Amino acid sequence: MFVLTINQRDSRAAGDRVDALLRALRHLPAAVPFQRSVGDEAIGVVADAGTAVDATLAVLRLRRWNVGLGIGGLDGPLPEEIRHAQGPGPGHARRAVDRARRMGDRVPLAVEGAEPQLASEAEAVLRLLGQIVASRTEAEWAVLDLMTPGVRGQQKPVATELGITAQAVSKAVLRSQWNEEWACRPAAARLLDLAAVPGAPGRDR
Repeated sequence: MFVLTINQRDSRAAGDRVDALLRALRHLPAAVPFQRSVGDEAIGVVADAGTAVDATLAVLRLRRWNVGLGIGGLDGPLPEEIRHAQGPGPGHARRAVDRARRMGDRVPLAVEGAEPQLASEAEAVLRLLGQIVASRTEAEWAVLDLMTPGVRGQQKPVATELGITAQAVSKAVLRSQWNEEWACRPAAARLLDLAAVPGAPGRDR
């Protein structure tokens, strides 16, 4: 399991944005749906590493949240209310978000798990991806939100829908490093999967 604990960085200035965060994450399959835990914090549990990557980058896109990703299971049956969750996963996520909160101007993401070296490697890749995602402009996102990874021949239809040239779409894709992001997502998921396996190769490197 992968537990994400997410708390707001700017609630005093921007007000409570947890409900907007939950709307941004509601399309993702979750073992325990993302929900408010306390105050300006939300927690969710996902069962696979790919979804954990999707959720992490969706949150970092919003630029106002600390993200703690905990690798580990939950004690007992999955709870309906996340505040009742116990076990290694929630504990790792709590330590991770506390560390993310102290990162200052760096990408506010930390990963913790029983295999520290692999968790650290997953964190490094996710933070690079997070930097790419969080640096994009609204104009770039207007293009990227209409794109589907791995599908050829999309630029002309996207250009037509937005009323811009295909060249402008191509430049937005290149400038935003969209292809690089999607090429690296599987690597991040693979590291998370490895970190979820006790005694996985790479632990003591």
